[in-house]
Amino acid sequence: MLENRSNSDLISICVQDPRLLKEDLWHTHVDYEICLHTNSMCFRKKSSCVRRRYSEFVWLRHCLEQNALIIELPKLPSWNPFFSSKNPEQVAQRMKGFEEFLQSIFQNPLLLSDSRLHLFLQSDLSITRIERCASGKTRYTVAEAIQQCNSSFIGSLEDKVASCDSDCESSSSSTGYHSVDTPERGTPVPFSES
Repeated sequence: MLENRSNSDLISICVQDPRLLKEDLWHTHVDYEICLHTNSMCFRKKSSCVRRRYSEFVWLRHCLEQNALIIELPKLPSWNPFFSSKNPEQVAQRMKGFEEFLQSIFQNPLLLSDSRLHLFLQSDLSITRIERCASGKTRYTVAEAIQQCNSSFIGSLEDKVASCDSDCESSSSSTGYHSVDTPERGTPVPFSES
């Protein structure tokens, strides 16, 4: 549990439940559940859980670095070319590193003001959709994306935009809306610790 800016603001973050995902015959990756519980006014939802992978953490750190040029950001767990999702020590060390990274971020009010951080932690949007939402290029706001996490609301709005774009190419240039690519997440496979 982290105390943030005052004795009454508490933020609890937990990175847990590694899940091995198979992208194709040769590629797999691990994603992790990030659970956030807080009473801080900085967060739209007081409790949320999302899944993120290492490359998404790298993206988040890069975004925060661009937003806060004078602040030295905490490090992520180092990328290891020999990382094995079957090695429980490596997986546990990476989860601990992600938690420490996020706890350090929560200590800085400037970093907490970044909408991409909030979408990363409290929505199930892909990185592409987070970028589009944070820059105002979606029909839904950051608050709506967070509030509707794990629902079909966002997908149905984007399906309407995509169908409109495919029906009329000129509509995307006149309205500012574009169809959104939806990269497929991998297929879950049992996570073995042996």
